[in-house]
Amino acid sequence: MTRLIIAAAVAASFVASPLFAQAPPPPPPYGPAITFDAAKKAMTAAEAEAKKNNWPVAIAIVDSSGNLAAFSKMDNTQHASVDIAIGKAVTANNLKRATKVLQDGIAQGGANLRLLAVKGITPLEGGVPIVVEGKIIGAIGVSGVLSNQDAEVAMAGAAAAK
Repeated sequence: MTRLIIAAAVAASFVASPLFAQAPPPPPPYGPAITFDAAKKAMTAAEAEAKKNNWPVAIAIVDSSGNLAAFSKMDNTQHASVDIAIGKAVTANNLKRATKVLQDGIAQGGANLRLLAVKGITPLEGGVPIVVEGKIIGAIGVSGVLSNQDAEVAMAGAAAAK
């Protein structure tokens, strides 16, 4: 009887193991490019979030092909944030995921460390795809403050584009 209980406990641990977890759903497909009006809505919401918190940031919005659709740089934003914000937006769009996923892999010592040397990839938190009706229409990238704060501004913008 004891062996049966131990066997059941071992089996249950395997089922609960991350090795047997369900695979995440595939990322959404690309849709039409973000419209000018949707980009303005996203930019307005992102700027409002940054201003509310007094965060000087650069905000970049790209369309579904990864081309710049809108850009804003607040006063006193560090100069490097311009290229970083664009890079985060392009990365989130081209990899169809928020750039935080990439940062987590790096922080855990994962294989994503190689992404630091891949042209066109900015593996820093603060890039978020803009998804409308289940399709990626672009992405928003933010840079200028702590990466989790950049992500907060980006998420506010992405949510407003709908």
